[in-house]
Amino acid sequence: MKAAVLNQIPGELEIEDISIDKPGPNEVLVQVVNAGLCHSDLHFMDAAWQTQLPAVMGHESAGVVQAVGDDVAYVKPGDHVITCLSVFCGNCDLCLTGRPNLCRNNAAVSRSDDATPRLSKSDGTAVTQFARLCGFAEEMLVHQNAVVAIREDMPLDRAALIGCGVTTGVGAVFKTAKIEPGSTVAVFGAGGIGLSAVQGARIAGAGRIISVDVTDDKLETARSVGATDTVNGSETDAVAAIHEMTKGGVDYAFECIGLKATCEQAWSASKLGGTTVIVGMMPFGEKIEIPGYEVFMMEKRLQGSMMGSNSFRVDMPRYVDMYLDGRLMLDEMISSHIHLDQINEGYEQMRQKVGARTVIDFS
Repeated sequence: MKAAVLNQIPGELEIEDISIDKPGPNEVLVQVVNAGLCHSDLHFMDAAWQTQLPAVMGHESAGVVQAVGDDVAYVKPGDHVITCLSVFCGNCDLCLTGRPNLCRNNAAVSRSDDATPRLSKSDGTAVTQFARLCGFAEEMLVHQNAVVAIREDMPLDRAALIGCGVTTGVGAVFKTAKIEPGSTVAVFGAGGIGLSAVQGARIAGAGRIISVDVTDDKLETARSVGATDTVNGSETDAVAAIHEMTKGGVDYAFECIGLKATCEQAWSASKLGGTTVIVGMMPFGEKIEIPGYEVFMMEKRLQGSMMGSNSFRVDMPRYVDMYLDGRLMLDEMISSHIHLDQINEGYEQMRQKVGARTVIDFS
């Protein structure tokens, strides 16, 4: 099968023919129909983070089950599924206490080191599955706890976005912050995750939703999906503008980029007693600085959100329903469709801050 492989860091993705094994116990073979380009993969391509190489990248995918291994009862061939990097074991303390998105029991959902690898090159070299998925490939062989079955009337290119960006952004609002109706909200970043956070705030009944970005076309998209106000941070002091708009700051600020500067801006944009939620994937080792006295004297809170604090087998079908009943707007988020061999061009557009979400069509 064809797949986009990262062979060196930093580096571009190379389209290669690689081999994929048959499903073993608890494994599912998925024909990938669509995959979204997420900025998280770019962090590894640009050396902000490291992963074992060679690796098939990609983690925001949707497709159709082709085959299942022994002990798989959850899905069957022909089922439409979304994959999710929050692969859970179901047995650890985190899973059993309702936080499966934080499960780190990787051994329980992976093949052992002495087993035949799921993916390999023609010379037998084992190939890593990025995020235990490998979404930028024609097929994926994953643990059954990496997929969620969805209704067949859901378009798979839209469903792919739910696999990461939508679940991360909407979930940060619904499940991490649990905002109240009427709240004031600021969302820093108007990419796929930021636009999803804007929509989560709209659906949750926020009173005012301020989208902050440095690109006018992204801010226009943010307005189309629910932002009541926009601030171009390249033209004005975003924190000062937000304080002026809200007379003191917002109840909730969401940082959806992953930069030190915007994390600190989001904190400064929140009011006394406000909450700042860090959603963006910051470069490994990066630190943020906040005034200590504001934590205790102002009772401000700093909260992390990993993949929208999801329980994805419950959450993702709900987000599918929200799209199909018109509450969640995904059509507006897709800026372009490409083929797999155009993937580096798609990521270069991301570097240039062009568009919201690019989707690969495998069919």
